[in-house]
Amino acid sequence: MKNLILIRHAKSSWEAPLKDFDRPLMKNGIQDAHLVSSNISNFIPKTYLIWSSAAARAAETALIFAQNISYPVESIVYKKELYTFDENQLEKVIKSCSNLFESVILFGHNEAITNFVNKFGDVFIDNVPTSGFVSIQFQADSWDAIHKGKTQKVIFPKDLK
Repeated sequence: MKNLILIRHAKSSWEAPLKDFDRPLMKNGIQDAHLVSSNISNFIPKTYLIWSSAAARAAETALIFAQNISYPVESIVYKKELYTFDENQLEKVIKSCSNLFESVILFGHNEAITNFVNKFGDVFIDNVPTSGFVSIQFQADSWDAIHKGKTQKVIFPKDLK
């Protein structure tokens, strides 16, 4: 069995003239990331790996979550190939995960995340918002064999306010 938690990066700032890859989180995004990450302890597996897009806003979100769920920040794996808005690229990266890991928490970007959870989960989600958390369980022994799974939990910041 494989467990995948997808988290869309928190709300980012457009204020500074930066490349998209370098955009930081805005204050409301930081607050939402803390809010969601402080309410997921009952929904994360005992052991897991954290992968994050290397983009600043995803990396910052992963750091906030890691700190709030007591995951060693030095163990976060940053992957440039997760800086994608395409669900097929996201699927390719996920299916490349080592089968030594049963559970992965992944921080990434939309449209890839929304389209992926709708392709692989069993609950339609119109849009995974920033800081949105979606957990999917797969009846598969290897990551490259995942197919339609069961959406276990969905947590969005608006649900906690």
